[in-house]
Formats: sequence, structure tokens, C-alpha cells
Amino acid sequence: MSDIAVHAEALGKAYRLTPSAGRFQTLQEQYHYRSFREELTLLAGRVLRRTSARTQETKWALRDVGFEVRPGEVVGIIGRNGAGKSTLLKLLARISEPTTGFIDLWGRVGALLEVGTGFHPELTGRENIFLSGAILGMSRVEIRRKFDDMVAFAEIAEYLEMPVKRYSCGMYMRLAFAVAAHLEPEILLVDEVLAVGDAAFQRKCLAKMQEVGARGRTVLFVSHDMAAIARLCPRTILLQDGQILRDGPSPEVTRTYLEFGASSVAERTWPDLATAPGEESVRLLAVRVRDDQGRLTDAIDIRRPVQLEVEYHNFASERSPYVSLQLFDEAGVCLFTAGDFTNRQWRQTPRQFEGRVVSRCLIPGNLLAEGLKRVAVALTTHNPDRELACERDAVTFMVVDHSEGDGARGDFGGNFPGVMRPLLNWQIAFPNASGTTELV
Repeated sequence: MSDIAVHAEALGKAYRLTPSAGRFQTLQEQYHYRSFREELTLLAGRVLRRTSARTQETKWALRDVGFEVRPGEVVGIIGRNGAGKSTLLKLLARISEPTTGFIDLWGRVGALLEVGTGFHPELTGRENIFLSGAILGMSRVEIRRKFDDMVAFAEIAEYLEMPVKRYSCGMYMRLAFAVAAHLEPEILLVDEVLAVGDAAFQRKCLAKMQEVGARGRTVLFVSHDMAAIARLCPRTILLQDGQILRDGPSPEVTRTYLEFGASSVAERTWPDLATAPGEESVRLLAVRVRDDQGRLTDAIDIRRPVQLEVEYHNFASERSPYVSLQLFDEAGVCLFTAGDFTNRQWRQTPRQFEGRVVSRCLIPGNLLAEGLKRVAVALTTHNPDRELACERDAVTFMVVDHSEGDGARGDFGGNFPGVMRPLLNWQIAFPNASGTTELV
């Protein structure tokens, strides 16, 4: 068996952008006749297109891409919209031919690139399982053997005899993933189609992909979900403008992705006091996310503490405001609210001063669950209660669980629900060989 599953060298894909055919072509298709004026317009359009053929623009979706993937590797592919991720998977799946370079694949390939690929809308779910399975390279005997598992995974048993043209996008997705995942390919290609399904089904698909990787199969996974990439993929390839910007360990590559071109979402500053959030008595200067070493960061290891820093300028010498924070997850759920008024020494300090104030909140490790977190910041007073400044989307950061066994997840790699993920102390009493009870 080869020690390489995927080999791509000098890979490139170019598209030629052609002028639009124009409105009259649509009229032709709609009415099946053309007036003399329309004929002249179409003829002129053809002549113009011929004369402009030399100036047609060529768009390179991929250029000079090269990498290798070993059997059993689970590799994430990330990048912003238009970076070339989906194009790369289509080349690997042999759906599209490369303009330059070549690809070598060792083993059967299963691809889940678009919703309903290989489905016929007039056929039932049952018939499409056999059709799609055959297109993906499964024998009829193999499809029959795995049929019940596919239906159970897709959770569409009651709709099995219904034409798939009546399926919702979510039902299409369930059935398509079920067939592709049960193909048991040596190489599985998965695009960002999981976004079509609901949250529970997404977690189910991710668990299945993790299972495929654990059995020594090769997986290439395109996603914008950095938490899923970090959990599933030890290695990640970052594409930018059709080229590989970085290829390496997922924590480092995802951090590059979050920082690259994002105007540092770990820091928001307002250098102009005149336009900064607030009023005459106080102005918000900056909000930052720092790790336990004080470094700005967009990605935090779930086991490590994170600091949220708020800087403001106080103009009113008679009093200084309090800082309040609210933390939200990707679904918009408020995880908690905190304020620096709980610092007893600060609350009792005579605050008759003017100038710059920096307030830092330390969130311990093994508290937040993995995923994207959004921070809202407010400057307030008490007695009377007034909101002096507010930024609802001040900064964002990603909590990453590397599943290395020493966090709340332990060695478990599947769905781990909950908006918080504290590592709690447990006491366990059990009988030993002498019959006495031991406590650990």
C-alpha cells in the first residue's frame, strides 16, 4: 500500500470570463421568435464578442497548489469565500479537470460537495440511495448490506418512498451524507455542505467523520467552523486567493486565518476621543482579548485562561464608571454577565481622578465551551444607574478544544453539548481488595 493517499503538484484551475449573451437571448428562449431589430442586435452582439475574444479575462481559481496527504490523515481546508476551497475539492473528486499540474489518488474516493449530487428528483429516496451509491462506486450487494444503516443515519424512514423533489434541503443533505459516509472510501472529501443541516445533524455528521478518520481513512474537510476544524483535523491547509498561504498544525493555521485580514478581531480601538463611544464624562478607548501571557490573540486553548481588557478615559474627576461585560456564543445565547464593581477594593477606592483606566477580567481555563465567543462592553454608573457607553460587538475570539485528554472532554471525541465546559472535581468511592472503601 502506498504511503501517500493524495498527491497534488503545481495544481491550477483557470476560468475564462465571457461577456453576457444579453437580454434578447432570454426573449428568444421565452417567445421562440425574434423581430428584425432583435436579429440585428443579436448579430451585432456576436460580432462584438468575436472582436473582444482577445481581451477576455482569465480568472485563476487555483494557482501552483501542491501538497501531500498520507493515509489516515484528517486534513482541514480553510479560507475566506473565493479562496479556492471548493474548486480544489472538485479537482480532487475528478469533477473538474485542472488547467495545470496533476493529481495522484490512491484508493476509492467518496465526495460530498453539493446537496443532492447524483440524485434524480423524480426518483424516491430508496431509488436514489441505489442510484447515488452506484455513482459513488458501491456494488448493489454492498448497498443492500448498508441500506438500513444509511436510512437510520439519515432519519428519513417515513419519507423513503417519496420522490426526493419533495424533500427539503435538510432532508437532501441527510440522505446525501448518509450514502457518502457509508461508502467507506479510502479518501472522503467533504465540502461546507453541513451548513444545510440542523445543529444536531451537523454534530452527528462531524462524529461520523471523526469515526471515519479513526479507522485509518483519509478525510479532507472544508469548513468555516474553526472549532470543528480544530477538533477533527490535526493538520490544516489555509488557502488565500487560490494559493496555499499556510499548511501545518491546526491551532497555528486557524490562528493565522482568524488574524489574517480580519482587522484583528481580538482588538478594537478608538484613537479619536471626539468620536469614541461614550459622552463628555467618559470615552471608551479600546477592548482587547489577551492570553495568560498578555499577548493579543483570537484563539484560546480551552484549558488556558483568557483576559478581556477594557480601556477608557475618565474626564469626570468626581467619579469613575464601572465596566460591564456580556459574553455570547455563536447562537446569540448570553453565557454570563460580569462587572468590575465586584472588585471590593475598586468599589471602595475614592475615585476622584481623571485619566486613563484599564480594567481586566480574567476568565479561568476549562470554563467556556469551544466555539466563537462575542463580547459586549458597557460603561455604567450606579446610584443613579446610567449607561455611558456601549459596544455590543466589541471583540470576538475562538475557544479551541484540542481533545488531548486533560480537559473536560477527556478522551471523548463526539458531541459534547453545553454552553459551558467546566473541569469539575470528582470524588469517587470504591471497594479495594481488602474490602475497605477507598476514596479518590
